[in-house]
Amino acid sequence: MIRSAEEKMQFLFALRSKGVTDSRVLSAMESIDRGDFIRGGVFVQRAYEDMPLPIACGQTISQPSVVGLMSQALRVGPRDKVLEVGTGSGYQAAILSKLARRVYTVERHKRLVKEASELFHKLDLSNIIPILADGSHGLPDQAPFDRIIVTAAAEDPPGTLLAQLKIGGIMVVPVGQSDAVQSLIRVTRTEDGYEYDDLRSVRFVPLVEGLGRDT
Repeated sequence: MIRSAEEKMQFLFALRSKGVTDSRVLSAMESIDRGDFIRGGVFVQRAYEDMPLPIACGQTISQPSVVGLMSQALRVGPRDKVLEVGTGSGYQAAILSKLARRVYTVERHKRLVKEASELFHKLDLSNIIPILADGSHGLPDQAPFDRIIVTAAAEDPPGTLLAQLKIGGIMVVPVGQSDAVQSLIRVTRTEDGYEYDDLRSVRFVPLVEGLGRDT
């Protein structure tokens, strides 16, 4: 799906107005077309609006400003190895692929992994490795990670994932009850433990253990 120059300008203006100011993040979001990650139906026409939209398997594609703010909060460097928990449409992973050296993205729904994998291949995003697995356990075989991003809400920052962060690493995760407003938290691992920053209120689908029923 090709955006017009005017749509692109409005899209970037909306991101800046919501606080996405990091030039690398804005450049990544300009280069990745959100419309590619929304499959069919009436919602394709709303791809460039700042709103979450439904996708398959009862999941959502997050609103662009939240994707931008989470990417910005993660402070990804070009040599970083990133773990994403919750591939969903693949949009967040695609943005991260423009910022990091390698992105491992884990999803519990087989259909979403398949569709995202096909799209990453089509878009030549070869530094993304999609994996069908229970993301609540992370990827211990590939740990430690420089950065971890969780795109589903946990009641507390998951200890299993925190343990897979490098010293100096950062995790961004929504925390709170699934039926209430949640807080987006940035956790930095230090030599002595963890530091927590409360960034903003958000609303995400809950982090669920186990594989989806379609697997």
